[in-house]
Amino acid sequence: MKTVVHLSDLHFGREDPAVVDALLGAVSAIAPSVVVVSGDLTQRARRHQFVRARRFLDALPFARVVVPGNHDVPLFNVFARVLDPLGGYRRHVTADLAPTFVDPPVVVVGLDTTRPSSIKAARVHTRDVDRICAYVQRFDAGAVKILVAHHPFDTGSHAALETLTRGGIDVILTGHLHVSAASHTASRHNLSGRGAVVVEAGTATSTRLREMTNAFNVVRVDPQSIVVERHDWGRNTGFEIADRQQFERTAAGWEPRL
Repeated sequence: MKTVVHLSDLHFGREDPAVVDALLGAVSAIAPSVVVVSGDLTQRARRHQFVRARRFLDALPFARVVVPGNHDVPLFNVFARVLDPLGGYRRHVTADLAPTFVDPPVVVVGLDTTRPSSIKAARVHTRDVDRICAYVQRFDAGAVKILVAHHPFDTGSHAALETLTRGGIDVILTGHLHVSAASHTASRHNLSGRGAVVVEAGTATSTRLREMTNAFNVVRVDPQSIVVERHDWGRNTGFEIADRQQFERTAAGWEPRL
């Protein structure tokens, strides 16, 4: 079984130092095959925030798949927002906006959903969807194909989501809402056809909480089973498992184990 740690919405510039330290310790203890970060590494895409985010990433000695979020695009620097919206992200985090990771049976592929012309909205290009489907179809049926993106596919992206799941994506890891959840595409998005697992992560380290504590996910994968654990932060307890859900591979894709 392979282990994927799913972090999101770090928001360096609004981080809680105690939570950052505890998170580094918790992830190191888990020793995952790969750490994925589904965007919003910074609060306002400022250089010193990217530097702190990079320092955090470098403290995790594991393979990584990182994608940007809308907060990684400058908000107030209109010149940079128009001409080089992900310039700071490229310089300090990674220039690869379509990252991949393979460690059988796990295949991870990243998708940049940022839309510089909008403060929050997502953008999903058809060419990116086609590229991802072509990439994951290179792997055998026993592989578990994981997509990492910042924005959930709740509004305006249902066609892309249906294409991705029919094209072979098994798990979709997102953030943005600062709410932790794990569900099935049929129940979350009312999609018929092949089922996939949808996992959202809350904010891992930020003080920008939305009625939930800081949290991250651990996704444990083998060819027939996916287990999703939510690890919640407690000031006196550190990070502890607060919820666990299991999904099993079926002829129709992935279904919750009841």
